[in-house]
Amino acid sequence: MPTTISTVILSNRDYLAEAKMRNHFLVIDEPVNKGGDDNGATPVEYLLTAIGGCVSITLRMYAKHKGWDLGKITVNVYQKKKVTSNGIKIILEEEISFEREITEKQRNRLLEIAGKCPVAKMIKGETPIISKIK
Repeated sequence: MPTTISTVILSNRDYLAEAKMRNHFLVIDEPVNKGGDDNGATPVEYLLTAIGGCVSITLRMYAKHKGWDLGKITVNVYQKKKVTSNGIKIILEEEISFEREITEKQRNRLLEIAGKCPVAKMIKGETPIISKIK
């Protein structure tokens, strides 16, 4: 039995979908200029949010374990297109900031810990996706 389940049901209204996780609901849609009605964030926006949320929570857990008061943690995640010799490649960039001052040693360790968040590890290709049609 899976430990985490997310169910997405796409309506008959173009790209409008509803996602359910435990007792929570989200609306997914595309912007008007992409054929949607802009009723919710896009799948990519939710993915970027999931990364930022996971990184910030992972950093908070680690900091609490170490007794470090980081204050508010802000994670901005950007999707960027980079032109390479093999064509256009999509990369993700994170900008992490803390309300409180940190040392250089803390900065280096926190940057290492940020890469250990489970969502970031999935995105980096460490989790296979197996698709089935019922």
